[in-house]
Amino acid sequence: MFGKSIKYFIVFVVFAVVFATYFVFLKSNNNDTVTVTIPKGAHIQQIATILHKADAISNPNVFRIAAKISGYETKLQAGKFHIPQRLNNYELLHLLKQGRQIEEKVTFPEGSTAKQIASVLAAKVEVDLSEFMKLVFDSTFAADLGIPATNLEGYLFPETYRMYWGITAREAAGILVKQFFRRLPEDAEEKAKSLGYSLHEMITLASIIEGEAILPEEHAIIAGVYHNRLQKGIRLQADPTIQYIIPDGPRRLLNKDLQIDSPYNTYKYAGLPPGPIKNPGHAAIVAALNPADVPYRYFVARGDGSHVFSTTLQQHNKAKHEFNKVRRRVAREKRKAMEKK
Repeated sequence: MFGKSIKYFIVFVVFAVVFATYFVFLKSNNNDTVTVTIPKGAHIQQIATILHKADAISNPNVFRIAAKISGYETKLQAGKFHIPQRLNNYELLHLLKQGRQIEEKVTFPEGSTAKQIASVLAAKVEVDLSEFMKLVFDSTFAADLGIPATNLEGYLFPETYRMYWGITAREAAGILVKQFFRRLPEDAEEKAKSLGYSLHEMITLASIIEGEAILPEEHAIIAGVYHNRLQKGIRLQADPTIQYIIPDGPRRLLNKDLQIDSPYNTYKYAGLPPGPIKNPGHAAIVAALNPADVPYRYFVARGDGSHVFSTTLQQHNKAKHEFNKVRRRVAREKRKAMEKK
């Protein structure tokens, strides 16, 4: 009787081992590498469904049992993963438990605002947009990062980064600010002081230059114009500062926009605005700190990315008149082309 019980027990153990081995080491039928995204907070049923839809596993029920047997059921990480072809359940569970994610290429164009950066982060790596914006205006967080201002606008360096999906808002902000300080010229504070400004004021000016300059060779010239105007107490009258305060920009500015009562309105108030209006790139920062020695006090866009620079108001008004003639001619030609259609 005792021998028969042992026999049954051995059969049971063998059966259990075979059963567990089948579930744990069952391979998928996919013949290609697939990409899957496991959302934060997903439970094992959701994960199994996502993997099955992507053909990363053969059977979601078997995968769930394998997760339970292996003890990985509650240890799988959220993120974006490349799943190689024909992994067995154990290999796949191990990959998800280790959290070996793929990196996303995340690009922020020069001159992006903090809000635009937050939108890109939300779309590319699922950073919480509202949480990121709260951190942008968190003065304590700014101080912790060594920023000489009460918020992060202007200090989120625009560049291409490699980031993991699911990175936190705090981590993402920290990465961008650290890159700002890495790319900041070593003598930036001394340069700013020699010009009679703080570093924060020069980053503010750089953000305006970023909004105006398109051609690389014009960065320093535009910086020189603004420095000349600041020294003479002439209002900057910088269109990018108005674009910053209108709710529906960017768009063509109207006369009423220039009357908005805001400390950022450089048509209304002399000097620099309280802080950066966007996040400048390296070239704009270097230009603000190293303005060209030019006599110009005015410039107007030609419409092709370049500008006409003038020393006197009379020259400037003439250049504006010529530009307006070109703009009206282009508008007429567009209307005629539309009418022909």
